[in-house]
This record gives sequence, structure tokens and C-alpha cells, in this order.
Amino acid sequence: MELLLSLQDVSYAYHNLKGETPALSHISFEVSQGEFLAIVGPSGCGKSTLLSIIAGLLTPEQGDLFYKGQYITDRGTDSVMRVGYMPQRDHLFEWRTIYQNVILGLELRHELTPERRDYVLSLLDEYGLYPFRDKKPSELSGGMRQRAALIRTMAIRPDLFLLDEPFSALDSQTRLNVSADIAQIIRSTDKTALLITHDLPEAVTLADRVLVLSKRPACVKREMPIRFSLDRSDPLGIRNTAEYRLYFNQLWEVLTNEQSEIHTG
Repeated sequence: MELLLSLQDVSYAYHNLKGETPALSHISFEVSQGEFLAIVGPSGCGKSTLLSIIAGLLTPEQGDLFYKGQYITDRGTDSVMRVGYMPQRDHLFEWRTIYQNVILGLELRHELTPERRDYVLSLLDEYGLYPFRDKKPSELSGGMRQRAALIRTMAIRPDLFLLDEPFSALDSQTRLNVSADIAQIIRSTDKTALLITHDLPEAVTLADRVLVLSKRPACVKREMPIRFSLDRSDPLGIRNTAEYRLYFNQLWEVLTNEQSEIHTG
């Protein structure tokens, strides 16, 4: 697969009047075109900081980022590649209809052309939200709202999806189905995704590879490719396989050891 994104020796620290708080320490990894990468680690280890650096919201104090071999400068990630960011909440505005919400990114970018409008309408139709295009967000279920948030992200045709725990506000049953559904949609478009999650079963179920970060300041502690014989569209079936149990147990051991080091260190 073609190499899409590369991080080389990336470090970052937060600064205030009381001093410096290191967040990331010499992070290096690569992401291929069409890959779904999950990033897990102890709470507060710097996962969201890493995502903010990739999105161009923060500039690393050390290290470099490359997109298809092209250096990403301090002007921000979006000057080189288009990034679609899905945060923990869907952030749909209640005073706007679903259609008005999903075109918001295009409006802000001044890219709301007739061709883009048609593309958005086709996405709404393909993913079952066209009949609800004139509804307000409060009239939709949590899963439908997340699908609308995904369409808003897809509307700008990003090169890379950054998913910062976008399913954490959903109940467990809805979360299982919606997360698998959205991952399948992203895969079907051959797009690349980085998922931040605290949910290890979610990471194993969705990802092609799981990256485990250490306690803060985070470094890459383990990388694990994930392969299943079953189709990814069956998340419950995936979780009943011996492959799933093997991956989960191995990653659980890494994370448990990390948590033990935090409490005894």
C-alpha cells in the first residue's frame, strides 16, 4: 500500500508559568493509504495531543510530519493534505437542519459549489439520511446524528479522517453497531482513518492495526497488526472469534503492565 502519513521523532510539551509538562516523546510511525489505525493508551497519555498535531492544530516542538513524502510545514496540515476531524461530540447545531449541518464545513471553506451540493445529497441518500435532511438534530437518534457528523466530515473530501473517540457518548449497543457502520463506510471509500479510543474491544474490532502508547510523556510501546477471517461488517461475530480473544488478551497485557507502572512508579 502507498505510504500516506509519516511521523518521525515527534515530541511535544505544554508550557505554563509553573513549568513544562511533557506530553509526547519521540513518536514515530507510518500510516498507509486506506489503513484504519487505532491508537490506545493510558488516560491522559497524550493521544488527543497527537491527533491535534496531525490535524495541524499544534506544532511539534521536535520531529517532522510527512504526507506522501512531502514535508508538512508550520503553516498547518491543511496546506498539504485535507483532514476531516470527528470529535467526541457530534456538534450538530440545533438551529440548523441536518442538511444545513452537513454542508457547514463547505460553507466555512467557501467550497459550496453545485457539484459539492450534489455530492452531499448523494451521501445523505446513500447512508439513509436523505428523508431526514430537513429535520433538526434533536429529532434523530444518536446513531443517526453520528452518521450525519460523518457525512459533514466526508463532504470536504478529506485525505485523512481523525476520529477522537466519536462513539463515546453512545450507549454500548448503539456504539457497537454505529462504530462498525462508520468504519465500514470509511473503508468503502478507500480513505485512511486514525481512531483515538479508550475502548480496547472497539480498537480490536475496527482497526487494521493498533498502536499502543505508553504513559505520559507518550512513546510508541507496541504496534499490532489486526487480521480477521470474518467480514468486518459483523462486529458481534468478530468478537466471538478466537482471533479477537488473542488480540485482545495481548493488548490487554500491554496496557495492564503500563497501568501497573503508573501506580507503582
